[in-house]
Amino acid sequence: MAEALTSELIPLVSGTDGVLRLSGTRVTLDTIVAAFNEGATAEEIAQQYPSVTLADVYQVIGYYLRHATELEPYFARRRDAAAETRQANESQAPPEGVRERLRSRRQR
Repeated sequence: MAEALTSELIPLVSGTDGVLRLSGTRVTLDTIVAAFNEGATAEEIAQQYPSVTLADVYQVIGYYLRHATELEPYFARRRDAAAETRQANESQAPPEGVRERLRSRRQR
């Protein structure tokens, strides 16, 4: 008798901000993919983020590997948004002289 195959949903949800996160967590697709691309194993990623299951990490990595080209525009938008945020933060608190400002605060 042939066994029926089941299809499982990829455990990713898109928030109101358009960021893809693992279902039921605050861990983003970007975080999982970055860790994987830096050489972390699925087991190491699951250990680092206890709110995600090992099975979900494997599913997300597999999805990323199968759909990397289609996901590239998403990652490009996320990189652009991060650069904009960094720029806005640095315009409000320039990184130059941070060490000196912190030392002067400590001495007060």
